[in-house]
Amino acid sequence: MSLQAHRITAGHHGGDPALTDVSLTIPAGSITGLTGPSGSGKTTVARVLVGLHTPQHGHVTLDDRPLSVAAPGTVAMLFQSPRNAVTARWTLGRIIAEPLRARRGRADTVHATAQRVGLTDDLLARRPHQVSDGQLQRACLARALVQRPGYLICDEMTAMLDPATAAALTTVITEETRSGLGVLAISHHHGLLEVWADHVIAWA
Repeated sequence: MSLQAHRITAGHHGGDPALTDVSLTIPAGSITGLTGPSGSGKTTVARVLVGLHTPQHGHVTLDDRPLSVAAPGTVAMLFQSPRNAVTARWTLGRIIAEPLRARRGRADTVHATAQRVGLTDDLLARRPHQVSDGQLQRACLARALVQRPGYLICDEMTAMLDPATAAALTTVITEETRSGLGVLAISHHHGLLEVWADHVIAWA
């Protein structure tokens, strides 16, 4: 069981590809670290794996089936900047609950998941400008986990966090892998990946 990129070539239209003939495997139930210099295509491959970017060549499979046939939310993503990943006028509670609206998910799932990532009920009533980056990233993680994804792509998710918050969120994600979650953790912080990930891929 895995999320796989098969010989991906991808980049901005009209420019040189950010990725050329790249293959990558994220096994279920483990954390795969990916590190490398800026411009090496790490964010591009993340966006391809979650279906936000269509490659010029190659394809993505999820458990040996095309990603295109997977249910929404099967592959979730955490971005580097939580403020660019949310609707500013929504409360944290609504941000977390939004993926469940189309599925008629239970409200108590939102509260339980929020508590799991360290958000109190009073924080759920606040809007992004009323909380810290760390609290907002906790909400983004809760929004991802409430969907019960099979795979989670973390693109520099700790870059804007203090060490205590980063440690808390990586611990939650590690616990999720025990239930089968497959994780791709992208970071410039090689030391973090050496401690957190089960194995690390280093791009030149």
